[in-house]
Amino acid sequence: HVQLVESGGGSVQAGGSLSLSCVASGYTHSTWFRQAPSTYSWFRQAPGKEREGVATIDPDGKTDYPHTLSGRFTISRENAKNTVYLEVNSLTPEDTAMYTCAAVRACRTLSLQSDTYYYWGQGTQVTVS
Repeated sequence: HVQLVESGGGSVQAGGSLSLSCVASGYTHSTWFRQAPSTYSWFRQAPGKEREGVATIDPDGKTDYPHTLSGRFTISRENAKNTVYLEVNSLTPEDTAMYTCAAVRACRTLSLQSDTYYYWGQGTQVTVS
């Protein structure tokens, strides 16, 4: 069973920054996600709100973001490590949410839609005060 594991969340004051990471558990040279190109995304969800895509990246490093983030979030990846990152800057209390990594194999299409993705991590909490 392939697992995605996020880390890097925590509590931060408004205006601060965090770096989140997402790795495939038990990664090796021949792991599941190394056998096909994969698109990754980060999503967030706060209590009582819809899940929201905040960043996506395709196997070649092309990225997309919702305009509402105003350039504050940056997604990147290291394909050799099967790892994706999310840099979150200029945080506000409205950014407080559970941030979750998601992936889909054999996909080169950028997508911020939840139903695109098959594999999900458990999430890492970001709290901004």
